[in-house]
Amino acid sequence: MYDFPVHSNSGVDNQGPLSGVRVIDFTHFVAGPLATMMLANLGAEVIKVESPKGEDFRHFPPADPALEGQGSPYLWVNRNKKSVVLNLKSEEGMAVAKDLIASADVLVENFSTGVMERFGLGYDDLKPENPDLIYTSISAYGRTGPYADRMGFDTIVQAESGFMSFNGYPDREGVRAQPVIMDSSTAMMAANGIMAALFHREKQGGGQRLDVSLYDTSMIVLGYGTMQYLMNGIEPTRVGNSSNDTAPTGGFKTLDSAFYVSSSNTAIFQRIFRVIGRDDIADDPDLQDRMERLKRREWMRDILSEAFAQKPWSHWEPLLRDAGVPAGEMRTMAAALHSEETKAAGLITRIPHETAGYVPNIDLPIRLSETPAVDPIAAPRLGQHTDEVLADLGYAKDHIDRLKDGGAVRAIDEK
Repeated sequence: MYDFPVHSNSGVDNQGPLSGVRVIDFTHFVAGPLATMMLANLGAEVIKVESPKGEDFRHFPPADPALEGQGSPYLWVNRNKKSVVLNLKSEEGMAVAKDLIASADVLVENFSTGVMERFGLGYDDLKPENPDLIYTSISAYGRTGPYADRMGFDTIVQAESGFMSFNGYPDREGVRAQPVIMDSSTAMMAANGIMAALFHREKQGGGQRLDVSLYDTSMIVLGYGTMQYLMNGIEPTRVGNSSNDTAPTGGFKTLDSAFYVSSSNTAIFQRIFRVIGRDDIADDPDLQDRMERLKRREWMRDILSEAFAQKPWSHWEPLLRDAGVPAGEMRTMAAALHSEETKAAGLITRIPHETAGYVPNIDLPIRLSETPAVDPIAAPRLGQHTDEVLADLGYAKDHIDRLKDGGAVRAIDEK
């Protein structure tokens, strides 16, 4: 972590494009918290409501003892938020929750279907009191229909959507993508939907319900293979690191490393072979046709493999780059995080943390010229902002103290 620079704050009072938007966050694990973190990074005030024991994701490893129970995965999706501890099973805690929601522009929840309704916090319960509320539900299979009661996680949806079926090699079963791609994509869909609803409310007034599910999102994550199948009835097949659509595409070994090249059109195909000195192949009339290249992909691969293996990546990288060939070294995650590209973009820094000193920070990949994202603040400790948020609602100190004494709320210094 200490290899990375301390985040350099902008030095100006940058509030972000969503400044003034209040989000009440009833989410846990990945898809919900990542969606609300995006809003927080863009300037929204996100108030994370947690039970007295905190959400389970807080405790996912690894966790430095100095972080006081905050695991790295929790830190990843809860930056720039405030934490309020409420006991929703108590009458007074529920009253505080309703006061919070009454002050909100957006509510986001990803409980199992029916949980919010049982608490009396469903959309139909809240709409009469706050008709401008944008009520966002994130689930596995949606809040309506015959599968609304099903629990589901990222990997289950990878399996059911067909995503696994065309990942991997043809001589074995399909494989999952280890990164939580369905959760992350659903978070992006939810954040986009919320901003669209905010834009609509700004122009025409009125809130609405937003329903986003992992399964629905998976149909987009599958990419254009879905449309190809719907048009010609042919399913994508597993081709490892190659491609069903382009050739030569795939991974190649150099003398000291490995890299990946994508040949998406005829011009790139020609450039690749010119780089290795095979103008005869680049100019072959038959190979100007995409389908012919696909038929002869293994022949081309053998020629390229033999050539690239003769010299190190440091030799090939500038040649491929100068020729306009899209190619990149096949790195580990650690190598990518420490790469020159990552450093140049300023993506990884470290930011202050109250108990740990510093924690790593991964910047939001959105660059706005006039309203940039706000400076990052580490994920909150459990109940860190309870007093502050309740005071902002107009609760007097003695009222807050009574709520604490009765167990309806909890602050950071209380166990």
